[in-house]
Amino acid sequence: MNSCRKKIYFAADAHLGNRYLPDPRAAERKLVRWLDDIGPQARAIYFLGDMFDYWYEYKHVVPKGFVRFLGKLAELSDSGVEVHLFIGNHDIWMFDYFPREIGAVVHQGPETVDLLGRRFFLAHGDEVGRRPPAFRALQALFRNRICQRLYAAIHPRWTFALARWWSYRSRVNGMDAQTPLMQDSETDALVHFAGTYLQQHPDIDCFIFGHRHVMLDMKLGDTSRLLIAGDWMQHFSWIEWDGKQLTLKQMTE
Repeated sequence: MNSCRKKIYFAADAHLGNRYLPDPRAAERKLVRWLDDIGPQARAIYFLGDMFDYWYEYKHVVPKGFVRFLGKLAELSDSGVEVHLFIGNHDIWMFDYFPREIGAVVHQGPETVDLLGRRFFLAHGDEVGRRPPAFRALQALFRNRICQRLYAAIHPRWTFALARWWSYRSRVNGMDAQTPLMQDSETDALVHFAGTYLQQHPDIDCFIFGHRHVMLDMKLGDTSRLLIAGDWMQHFSWIEWDGKQLTLKQMTE
Protein backbone atom coordinates (compact mmCIF):
# COMPACT_ATOMS: atom_id res chain seq x y z
CA MET A 1 0.00 0.00 0.00
CA ASN A 2 1.35 3.40 -0.96
CA SER A 3 2.45 5.24 2.20
CA CYS A 4 0.62 8.43 1.13
CA ARG A 5 -2.74 6.63 1.22
CA LYS A 6 -3.75 7.29 4.81
CA LYS A 7 -7.46 8.07 4.79
CA ILE A 8 -10.69 6.08 4.88
CA TYR A 9 -13.79 7.56 3.23
CA PHE A 10 -17.49 6.75 3.62
CA ALA A 11 -20.30 7.86 1.30
CA ALA A 12 -23.85 6.74 0.54
CA ASP A 13 -27.04 7.34 -1.40
CA ALA A 14 -26.07 8.72 -4.78
CA HIS A 15 -29.08 6.96 -6.38
CA LEU A 16 -27.37 7.06 -9.78
CA GLY A 17 -29.82 6.65 -12.62
CA ASN A 18 -32.70 8.30 -10.79
CA ARG A 19 -35.38 10.27 -12.62
CA TYR A 20 -36.18 12.90 -9.99
CA LEU A 21 -33.09 15.12 -10.12
CA PRO A 22 -33.10 17.80 -12.84
CA ASP A 23 -29.68 16.66 -14.12
CA PRO A 24 -28.69 13.17 -12.89
CA ARG A 25 -25.63 13.14 -15.17
CA ALA A 26 -24.29 16.29 -13.49
CA ALA A 27 -24.65 14.61 -10.08
CA GLU A 28 -22.68 11.61 -11.35
CA ARG A 29 -19.92 13.87 -12.69
CA LYS A 30 -19.77 15.64 -9.32
CA LEU A 31 -19.36 12.32 -7.56
CA VAL A 32 -16.55 11.33 -9.95
CA ARG A 33 -14.80 14.68 -9.39
CA TRP A 34 -14.85 13.97 -5.67
CA LEU A 35 -13.35 10.53 -6.26
CA ASP A 36 -10.63 12.18 -8.39
CA ASP A 37 -9.89 14.54 -5.50
CA ILE A 38 -9.66 11.91 -2.77
CA GLY A 39 -8.06 9.14 -4.83
CA PRO A 40 -4.40 9.97 -4.06
CA GLN A 41 -5.07 9.98 -0.28
CA ALA A 42 -7.54 7.10 -0.10
CA ARG A 43 -6.64 3.81 1.49
CA ALA A 44 -10.23 2.57 1.29
CA ILE A 45 -13.64 3.89 0.26
CA TYR A 46 -16.81 2.46 1.76
CA PHE A 47 -20.03 3.11 -0.17
CA LEU A 48 -22.81 2.45 2.32
CA GLY A 49 -25.65 1.53 -0.01
CA ASP A 50 -28.04 2.97 -2.58
CA MET A 51 -25.29 4.24 -4.83
CA PHE A 52 -27.65 3.19 -7.62
CA ASP A 53 -31.33 4.03 -7.74
CA TYR A 54 -31.92 0.56 -9.15
CA TRP A 55 -29.50 -2.25 -9.82
CA TYR A 56 -30.22 -5.81 -10.88
CA GLU A 57 -27.48 -7.85 -12.48
CA TYR A 58 -28.31 -10.90 -14.54
CA LYS A 59 -25.85 -13.70 -15.29
CA HIS A 60 -24.48 -11.99 -18.41
CA VAL A 61 -26.13 -8.54 -18.30
CA VAL A 62 -25.96 -5.48 -16.02
CA PRO A 63 -27.87 -2.19 -16.27
CA LYS A 64 -26.64 0.34 -18.80
CA GLY A 65 -25.33 3.69 -17.69
CA PHE A 66 -23.09 4.83 -14.80
CA VAL A 67 -20.00 4.47 -17.00
CA ARG A 68 -18.16 7.40 -15.41
CA PHE A 69 -18.71 6.08 -11.91
CA LEU A 70 -17.96 2.45 -12.76
CA GLY A 71 -14.85 3.40 -14.67
CA LYS A 72 -13.59 5.48 -11.76
CA LEU A 73 -14.17 2.61 -9.32
CA ALA A 74 -12.14 0.30 -11.55
CA GLU A 75 -9.37 2.88 -11.81
CA LEU A 76 -9.25 3.33 -8.04
CA SER A 77 -9.24 -0.39 -7.42
CA ASP A 78 -6.45 -0.92 -9.96
CA SER A 79 -4.38 1.77 -8.23
CA GLY A 80 -4.58 -0.06 -4.89
CA VAL A 81 -7.57 1.59 -3.21
CA GLU A 82 -9.90 -0.80 -1.41
CA VAL A 83 -13.43 -0.33 -2.77
CA HIS A 84 -16.31 -1.59 -0.63
CA LEU A 85 -19.97 -1.57 -1.66
CA PHE A 86 -22.78 -2.22 0.81
CA ILE A 87 -26.11 -3.18 -0.68
CA GLY A 88 -28.95 -0.77 0.03
CA ASN A 89 -32.69 -1.09 -0.32
CA HIS A 90 -32.49 0.23 -3.91
CA ASP A 91 -29.46 -1.73 -5.14
CA ILE A 92 -29.97 -4.90 -3.13
CA TRP A 93 -29.31 -7.20 -6.09
CA MET A 94 -25.53 -6.98 -6.35
CA PHE A 95 -23.95 -10.36 -6.96
CA ASP A 96 -20.57 -11.04 -8.60
CA TYR A 97 -20.19 -8.23 -11.16
CA PHE A 98 -18.38 -5.77 -8.90
CA PRO A 99 -15.94 -8.30 -7.41
CA ARG A 100 -15.13 -9.80 -10.83
CA GLU A 101 -14.98 -6.67 -12.99
CA ILE A 102 -13.84 -4.02 -10.54
CA GLY A 103 -12.22 -5.87 -7.67
CA ALA A 104 -14.64 -4.37 -5.16
CA VAL A 105 -15.88 -6.10 -2.02
CA VAL A 106 -19.67 -6.39 -1.82
CA HIS A 107 -21.18 -6.50 1.67
CA GLN A 108 -24.62 -8.08 1.98
CA GLY A 109 -25.25 -6.75 5.48
CA PRO A 110 -23.77 -4.83 8.42
CA GLU A 111 -20.06 -5.24 9.14
CA THR A 112 -17.83 -4.50 12.12
CA VAL A 113 -14.35 -3.55 10.96
CA ASP A 114 -11.15 -2.21 12.50
CA LEU A 115 -9.85 0.82 10.59
CA LEU A 116 -6.72 2.74 11.56
CA GLY A 117 -6.95 1.79 15.20
CA ARG A 118 -10.70 2.19 15.77
CA ARG A 119 -13.64 -0.20 15.57
CA PHE A 120 -16.51 0.79 13.25
CA PHE A 121 -20.01 -0.64 12.83
CA LEU A 122 -21.01 -0.02 9.21
CA ALA A 123 -24.40 -0.56 7.57
CA HIS A 124 -26.72 1.00 5.03
CA GLY A 125 -29.31 1.52 7.76
CA ASP A 126 -32.48 -0.07 6.45
CA GLU A 127 -31.58 -3.49 7.87
CA VAL A 128 -31.17 -2.49 11.53
CA GLY A 129 -33.40 -0.97 14.15
CA ARG A 130 -37.18 -0.98 14.45
CA ARG A 131 -38.99 -1.47 11.15
CA PRO A 132 -42.70 -1.94 10.30
CA PRO A 133 -43.67 -5.59 9.70
CA ALA A 134 -44.63 -4.80 6.09
CA PHE A 135 -41.17 -3.36 5.40
CA ARG A 136 -39.46 -6.41 6.91
CA ALA A 137 -41.64 -8.76 4.90
CA LEU A 138 -40.81 -6.91 1.68
CA GLN A 139 -37.12 -6.92 2.55
CA ALA A 140 -37.19 -10.68 3.17
CA LEU A 141 -38.96 -11.18 -0.16
CA PHE A 142 -36.32 -9.18 -2.05
CA ARG A 143 -33.49 -11.11 -0.39
CA ASN A 144 -34.98 -14.54 -1.00
CA ARG A 145 -32.93 -16.47 -3.59
CA ILE A 146 -35.94 -18.24 -5.09
CA CYS A 147 -37.80 -14.95 -5.50
CA GLN A 148 -34.71 -13.41 -7.08
CA ARG A 149 -34.54 -16.21 -9.65
CA LEU A 150 -38.22 -15.84 -10.47
CA TYR A 151 -37.80 -12.09 -10.81
CA ALA A 152 -34.83 -12.59 -13.15
CA ALA A 153 -37.03 -14.69 -15.43
CA ILE A 154 -39.18 -11.63 -16.20
CA HIS A 155 -38.02 -9.55 -19.14
CA PRO A 156 -35.95 -6.52 -17.98
CA ARG A 157 -38.24 -4.25 -20.01
CA TRP A 158 -40.89 -4.80 -17.36
CA THR A 159 -38.78 -5.17 -14.21
CA PHE A 160 -36.75 -2.01 -14.84
CA ALA A 161 -39.87 -0.01 -15.66
CA LEU A 162 -41.61 -1.20 -12.49
CA ALA A 163 -38.61 -0.54 -10.24
CA ARG A 164 -38.01 2.95 -11.60
CA TRP A 165 -41.68 3.89 -11.35
CA TRP A 166 -41.81 2.66 -7.76
CA SER A 167 -38.67 4.58 -6.81
CA TYR A 168 -39.81 7.74 -8.57
CA ARG A 169 -43.23 7.80 -6.91
CA SER A 170 -41.88 7.19 -3.40
CA ARG A 171 -39.23 9.90 -3.79
CA VAL A 172 -41.56 12.49 -5.34
CA ASN A 173 -44.21 11.90 -2.69
CA GLY A 174 -41.63 12.58 0.02
CA MET A 175 -40.44 15.75 -1.69
CA ASP A 176 -43.95 17.01 -2.31
CA ALA A 177 -44.67 16.66 1.40
CA GLN A 178 -41.73 18.99 2.11
CA THR A 179 -40.34 16.51 4.63
CA PRO A 180 -36.95 14.83 4.84
CA LEU A 181 -36.61 12.00 2.33
CA MET A 182 -37.49 9.69 5.21
CA GLN A 183 -39.36 10.39 8.40
CA ASP A 184 -37.63 11.40 11.64
CA SER A 185 -38.63 8.04 13.12
CA GLU A 186 -36.11 6.44 10.75
CA THR A 187 -33.28 8.40 12.35
CA ASP A 188 -34.67 7.69 15.82
CA ALA A 189 -34.61 3.97 15.00
CA LEU A 190 -30.94 4.11 14.04
CA VAL A 191 -30.05 6.08 17.19
CA HIS A 192 -31.97 3.63 19.36
CA PHE A 193 -30.35 0.64 17.65
CA ALA A 194 -26.83 2.06 18.04
CA GLY A 195 -27.38 2.87 21.71
CA THR A 196 -28.70 -0.61 22.46
CA TYR A 197 -26.00 -2.32 20.43
CA LEU A 198 -23.31 -0.27 22.16
CA GLN A 199 -24.45 -1.54 25.56
CA GLN A 200 -23.81 -5.09 24.37
CA HIS A 201 -20.67 -4.25 22.36
CA PRO A 202 -18.87 -1.43 24.20
CA ASP A 203 -15.81 -1.83 21.96
CA ILE A 204 -17.55 -0.05 19.06
CA ASP A 205 -16.01 3.39 18.59
CA CYS A 206 -18.31 4.61 15.82
CA PHE A 207 -21.51 3.69 13.99
CA ILE A 208 -21.79 4.92 10.40
CA PHE A 209 -24.98 4.64 8.33
CA GLY A 210 -26.43 5.87 5.06
CA HIS A 211 -30.09 5.48 4.05
CA ARG A 212 -31.52 8.54 5.80
CA HIS A 213 -30.27 11.27 3.40
CA VAL A 214 -29.40 13.47 6.36
CA MET A 215 -26.07 14.65 7.78
CA LEU A 216 -25.75 13.68 11.43
CA ASP A 217 -22.84 13.51 13.88
CA MET A 218 -23.78 12.77 17.47
CA LYS A 219 -22.12 11.42 20.58
CA LEU A 220 -23.09 8.03 22.01
CA GLY A 221 -22.09 7.41 25.59
CA ASP A 222 -18.73 8.70 26.72
CA THR A 223 -16.53 7.57 23.83
CA SER A 224 -18.63 6.47 20.83
CA ARG A 225 -20.22 8.39 17.96
CA LEU A 226 -22.97 7.87 15.42
CA LEU A 227 -22.70 9.46 11.97
CA ILE A 228 -25.08 9.43 9.01
CA ALA A 229 -23.34 10.24 5.76
CA GLY A 230 -25.93 12.45 4.04
CA ASP A 231 -26.18 11.75 0.32
CA TRP A 232 -24.97 12.65 -3.18
CA MET A 233 -28.29 14.10 -4.31
CA GLN A 234 -28.77 17.14 -2.08
CA HIS A 235 -25.91 17.34 0.43
CA PHE A 236 -22.98 15.97 -1.63
CA SER A 237 -21.39 14.84 1.61
CA TRP A 238 -19.07 12.19 2.98
CA ILE A 239 -17.25 11.06 6.12
CA GLU A 240 -13.46 11.08 6.36
CA TRP A 241 -11.25 9.20 8.86
CA ASP A 242 -7.48 9.66 9.00
CA GLY A 243 -6.75 7.75 12.21
CA LYS A 244 -7.06 10.88 14.38
CA GLN A 245 -10.01 12.94 13.13
CA LEU A 246 -13.41 11.65 12.05
CA THR A 247 -15.14 14.39 10.06
CA LEU A 248 -18.43 14.83 8.22
CA LYS A 249 -17.80 17.00 5.18
CA GLN A 250 -19.57 18.54 2.18
CA MET A 251 -18.36 19.41 -1.29
CA THR A 252 -18.50 23.16 -1.83
CA GLU A 253 -18.24 24.59 -5.34
